[in-house]
Amino acid sequence: MMDAKYKAFVRNISWFIPDDRIYTDDLRCLAWGTDASFYRHVPKVVVRSRNEQEVSRLLQEASKLGLPVTFRAAGTSLSGQTNTDSILIVAGKNWENYELSDDASTITMQPGLVGHKVDEILKPYGRVFSPDPASKNSAMVGGIVINNASGMSCGTHANSDKVLKSMRIVMADGTVLDTGDAGSRAAFKAKRPDFVKGIEKLRDKIMADPELVKRIKYKYQIKNVTGLNLLPFVRFTDPFDIITHCMVGSEGTLGFASQFTMSTGHLYSHSASAMLYFDDMRKASECIVELKNSPVECAEMLDKKSLSAAEDKTGEGLTAILVRTSADDQDTLDKNIAQIMAVVGHYKLHVPARFTSDPAEYGKYWQIRSGIFPIVAGTRPIGTTVIIEDIAFHIQDLPDATVDLARMLNEHGYADSCIYGHALEGNFHFVISQSFETDEDVKRYEELMRETVKLVVDKYDGSLKAEHGTGRNMAPFVRKEWGDKAYGIMKEIKQLFDPQNILNPGVIFNEDPESFVQHIKPLPRVNEHVDKCMECGFCEVNCLSCGFTLSSRQRIVTQREIARLRATGEDPARLKRMTALYKYYGDYTCAADGLCSTSCPMKINTGDMTHDLRATHRPKDCAGYKVGDFCARHLNGVREGTKLALDLASAAHAVIGDKGVTVLGHGLNAMGAPLWTPSLPKAHRPKPLDTVESAKKVVYFPSCLNQTMGRASKGPKLDLVDEVVAFLKKCGWEVIYPAGMKQLCCGMIWESKGMPDIAQRKTAELESALLAASDNGKYPVVCDQSPCLHRMLQHMTRVKPLELMEFVHDYVACTLDFHRTDEPIALHLTCSTRLMGLNDKMLSLAKRCSSHVLVPDGVGCCGFAGDKGLTHPELNKYALRKLRPQIEKAGIKRGFSNSRTCEIGLTTNSGIPYQSLIYLIDECTTVKK
Repeated sequence: MMDAKYKAFVRNISWFIPDDRIYTDDLRCLAWGTDASFYRHVPKVVVRSRNEQEVSRLLQEASKLGLPVTFRAAGTSLSGQTNTDSILIVAGKNWENYELSDDASTITMQPGLVGHKVDEILKPYGRVFSPDPASKNSAMVGGIVINNASGMSCGTHANSDKVLKSMRIVMADGTVLDTGDAGSRAAFKAKRPDFVKGIEKLRDKIMADPELVKRIKYKYQIKNVTGLNLLPFVRFTDPFDIITHCMVGSEGTLGFASQFTMSTGHLYSHSASAMLYFDDMRKASECIVELKNSPVECAEMLDKKSLSAAEDKTGEGLTAILVRTSADDQDTLDKNIAQIMAVVGHYKLHVPARFTSDPAEYGKYWQIRSGIFPIVAGTRPIGTTVIIEDIAFHIQDLPDATVDLARMLNEHGYADSCIYGHALEGNFHFVISQSFETDEDVKRYEELMRETVKLVVDKYDGSLKAEHGTGRNMAPFVRKEWGDKAYGIMKEIKQLFDPQNILNPGVIFNEDPESFVQHIKPLPRVNEHVDKCMECGFCEVNCLSCGFTLSSRQRIVTQREIARLRATGEDPARLKRMTALYKYYGDYTCAADGLCSTSCPMKINTGDMTHDLRATHRPKDCAGYKVGDFCARHLNGVREGTKLALDLASAAHAVIGDKGVTVLGHGLNAMGAPLWTPSLPKAHRPKPLDTVESAKKVVYFPSCLNQTMGRASKGPKLDLVDEVVAFLKKCGWEVIYPAGMKQLCCGMIWESKGMPDIAQRKTAELESALLAASDNGKYPVVCDQSPCLHRMLQHMTRVKPLELMEFVHDYVACTLDFHRTDEPIALHLTCSTRLMGLNDKMLSLAKRCSSHVLVPDGVGCCGFAGDKGLTHPELNKYALRKLRPQIEKAGIKRGFSNSRTCEIGLTTNSGIPYQSLIYLIDECTTVKK
C-alpha cells in the first residue's frame, strides 16, 4: 500500500497533471525506474512532465510533504543516479525544443533532445555539439550536461561544463532562475539573498585557501566528476556563473535544469582515422603519452578482450589505439597524419599503421568503439551483472597505471574483464561480469572496489569517476578522493541548494559505506533472444512505443521481473498485476518491427521475444490457433470475405462521406471494432494478366494484402497490382505470376500472431511456388510489399526475392529516362526497408523523380504493424505524431512508400494520400530509345 504522504502527493498533483501521465502501478514504475546501471530501486510515483511550470509545481508539492525527488531523461546513466524508491520525474520526449543563434555559435535546448540530434541540427551550419559520450546517439542533453559527460574527443577543454553559457534552473522549492537573463537574476537575488550570499561566502572561503585552490585545479586537469563540481568557484567570481556551473555534474542533487544555452564547436570538413595494433599494453600507453602533443583529436584504447568481443581478427592478445585527426582542408589533414605517423614510428606495431579518410571505413571503427560496453556486456555469462567503472589518471602516470590496473583485475579473479577508453585523457573504463548470488560474490566485488580506490586515489591521485557520474556507485568514496576540506565544501553547497535533502538523496552523498553493494539489479533468464541485454537503453531511440507505453528495453526489464517472480514464488499478487498490465503495455502495443535492433550493439530484436510470448499464449489446442490454421488453409476464401467487407465499407463511405466515416469509425473502434477511416482502400478485383513476351522475364508475387486491397478513394486510378504489371510491360518485361497465387502468403501475419509453425508452412509453400515460377532461380523474383519481402529474405534459402524498388533501381532504371518534377513529395522509408538496407536506393529513385523530397524527421516505424493501425490506432497515431506538421510546412500534397498498410496509416495521420513510389516512377519516366 502507498504511504499516506505519497497518496497526498498524487492527489495534489492530479489538479495539474493528467492521470495518464502519473504512474503508480507496478509495471510502469519498475519500467521507468530502471536505468543502464546495475542498481534497482522502484519508484512509488512516476510523473511524465511536459514543461518547466509543471516541474516547478511538482517540486513545490514534494517540498511541502518532504518527499524525495529524482529526475530522469533517457536513463542511459551507468552509476545509479536516476534510481529512486520515491518520486521520479521524467523529462524526456516532451522536452525537445531548441533555438539557434543567428550564427549557430550557441544553441539553447531543453533536456529531452538526444545528443546526436543536436549534431544533426548543427551540421548544416558547420558546427557540432562538443560533448561526445559513446551514448550520444541515445543519451539526452539533460543527462549529458547534468553528468558533465565528455567523451572521446572533447576531453576537459570542451566538456559540458566548459561549453555551457547559462541555464534555467528549477530549485528544490520550485523557484525558477534563468542565469542568462538579467531580470531573472535580479528577481532571484531579491527573493533569495541568503542563497546568493551563501555562494559568495563559499567562493571567498575557497579562494582564501591557496592549498585548496591548488588542489581543485590539479584535480580538474583531468576528467573528474567525483562529487559536486568545485571548479566554478575557481573559474568564476560572479555568483550566478558559479550557480550555473555547480549544476553541471550535480546529477539532480541540486536542482532541475529545464534549459541550457551552450557554445557549439567547430565541425571539421576533413577527418581520418587509424587503428594501431600493439603487442604490448604498456607500449600502447607510452605511445599515447607521446601522441598527447601531436595533432591527434582523440585516441581510444581497446584491450584484447574489447577486440575479441568486437570480433577483431587482426591477432591474439593485442591492444589497439583508435586515433582520429581532423582539419579544414586536405593539405592540413595530410600534415597532421605525417606528424602522427612520425610519433607512431617510434613503436613496433603488429601491423603497419594505415589512416583512412573514407567515412564508411572509419565509421565502422568508431561504431565498434561506441558499442564496446554493451558488446562486451553481451559476452558475459547469462544471469550475471555487468559493471563498468570509470577512472582517470594524469597522462604522465598512464603507462604504469595501465599495467597496475590490468594486474589488479587479474589478481582479483576478473580475467575476463576488459579495459578501454579515452586514453588520450588518461580516462579508462573497465568492465567486469559480476554475480551477486552469494556472500562470497559480494565480498569479491567489494574488495575489488576498495582496491580500485587504493590504486586510483592513494597511488596515483586520479579520479574515481571521470565522466559517468558519482551516482550511488562511488558515493561512499567521495570524501576519500577529495579529503575532508573539499568534501565539506560540497556538503555546504548541497545544504544551500537543497536544505531539505529531497533532491536525489543517496546519490553523490551517501554515508552508508556499503551502499555501493546494495540494491543490485537482478538479471534472470527470460528469453534466449534478449538474455544478453544489459539494459543500456540504446535501443529506445528506434522504438516507436517508447514514451507511449513501454520501450523495447522496458519490455525486457518487466519480463525479467515477471520471470523472477514466477521462479521465486515471491509476491503472487504483484505477479498477477504485472502480467495483466503487460498485455496492453508490453504486448498489444509492441509493433515488433525490429528497428530497436538497429541501434542495439548486440542487435537484439525485442520483437522476437514478443513473438515468442504470443506463441506461448496461443497453444495448438486453443481456439485462436485453430482459427489461424483454418485461415491459412483457406486463404483465398478469407480474402474474398475481406473484399466483401471492403466493398461494403466503400459503399457506405460513398454515402456518408469522409466526416461520417471518421465519426462512425472512431465510435465503432471505441466499442472494440477495427478502426474504419476514409483511408481504407477499396477491394482489388484482379484482371487477366496483360503482359508482353520478352527475353526479360520477372516473377511478380503481389502480396496477399495487395491482392486483397485496391486503391483508396483518393489516389491513383489503377490498383497497385495492375500498376506494377503495366509499368513492367512499359519497360519491356514479361511478367510471370506464381501458380496458385491466390492461396500464397509469406506467413508474416501468423508469425506476428504467435503461430510460427503456420507462418513457416506458408513461407515454404510460397518459396516452392516462386522457385518453380522462376525456373529454379533463372528469373528475378519481385514482391511489392516491403515487410513481406523482409520476412521472405529471412526465411527463404532457395529463392532470393527482390523488393520492388530494389528491382527497379538495379534492373529497370538504367533503361529509363527520368523527367524530374518540382513537385514536393514526402517519402516514408518503412522499417523493413531500413532493415534491408534499401534506404539509399529508394531515396535515389525518389530524387530522380522530384527535386524536393522530404524524409520526415523523427518518423521511423509508422506503427501500423500489420493490423495494429486498425486494432490499436493509438499506436499508429503516436508513431506519426511528428509527421503532419512537417507535411504542412513543406506544402506537400502527395506521399510515397512501399507498403500498403503503412500507406493507410500515413494517409490517416498526415492528411495527404500516400501510395507506392512505383506510381511516381511511372509518371516521371519514359523508356530510353
